[in-house]
Amino acid sequence: MSTHPLIDPIFVSSPHPATLDDEAILKACDLGRGRSSGPGGQHRNRVQTLVMLTHKPTGVEAHAGERRSAQDNKRVALKRLRFQLALQTRAPVPPGDIGSAMWKSRIKAGKIACNVDHHDYPAMVAEAIDVIYDASFDMKRAAVRLDCTQSQLIKLLAKEPAALVALNEARKAKGMGTLRG
Repeated sequence: MSTHPLIDPIFVSSPHPATLDDEAILKACDLGRGRSSGPGGQHRNRVQTLVMLTHKPTGVEAHAGERRSAQDNKRVALKRLRFQLALQTRAPVPPGDIGSAMWKSRIKAGKIACNVDHHDYPAMVAEAIDVIYDASFDMKRAAVRLDCTQSQLIKLLAKEPAALVALNEARKAKGMGTLRG
């Protein structure tokens, strides 16, 4: 397992696993179940509602157990897995024109339109970090390649604090300054 997701990432081939549809990701995962601990009422531990997903090709894991329904927890665990895959795995960035159709559909006049709760958010983060990593953490170069502004790129990552923290830790390790969201 990586010591730091952006300094020592897991390399994958294209397409990035965070961009795959739910069925494709779940096919590549081991599904585990268990009982959650902690508060939750009288029915909390009577059934195994904790869902653990392990992406077999990368070893990236996510789990959810805060809901009373195993199906709801599976949905939450899958969302968390997508985000962890976005942070921990890197896919190659092609030379020349870049940006997936999804990325291009969410860029309008240099601004990125994607809410953190949207299904596309982890894929957007994955694509952005792949390009940032490829640009040696130079945000200006990455923003130019992604056809957006530097501030919009930072704002995209700042919507999920773990992404901005990981990016700043990687930049610090390279002697670069801290970014603010």
